Amino acid sequence: MIGSLPFVAALLAFASPVEEAAPAASSSPLPAVFFANISKLCGQRFEGATEFPPDPNHPLAGKKLVISIEQCSDQEIRIPLQAGEDTSRTWIITLSDEGLLLKHDHRHPDGTPDEVTMYGGWATKEGTATRQSFVADPATAQPLPEAATNVWTIEIDSAKRQLTYALERNNAPRYKAVFELQRPRG
Repeated sequence: MIGSLPFVAALLAFASPVEEAAPAASSSPLPAVFFANISKLCGQRFEGATEFPPDPNHPLAGKKLVISIEQCSDQEIRIPLQAGEDTSRTWIITLSDEGLLLKHDHRHPDGTPDEVTMYGGWATKEGTATRQSFVADPATAQPLPEAATNVWTIEIDSAKRQLTYALERNNAPRYKAVFELQRPRG
């Protein structure tokens, strides 16, 4: 039952040619539990909406958002995000011995990588089975200095049956979307 699943994950990730510094290997099982909980949603689609910022000019404001939990393996989950007709974004969550990594893959309609793609970071040690936060890594900060303080959080609220994707920059909210898990689109 989806409502009983702790569902937290950072949907995201864009890789850069800069070598990424991985955190020290964690002995905590929570990143793997979080990853497994998202994997249980594989094959399902969920609708959502932007909750922050309230600015109607934000590129995602007012657009129907749909995430598809797909392409699930033991080490990687790809979650395409559709915003209205725009299908250029995919969150990539990778589980490795070093921890949990979130990247954002942005593509042009022809499938070629966007100039800004594969950004994201590693999960912090404070994550839980239902909430993981990902701090911007050096591969993100080098080409995007303004994003050096980014923290992406993915949280599954089993009571509300929602998945929240949020971004903070400079310790202030920058973006938040909420997806309804009780109504999979199949």
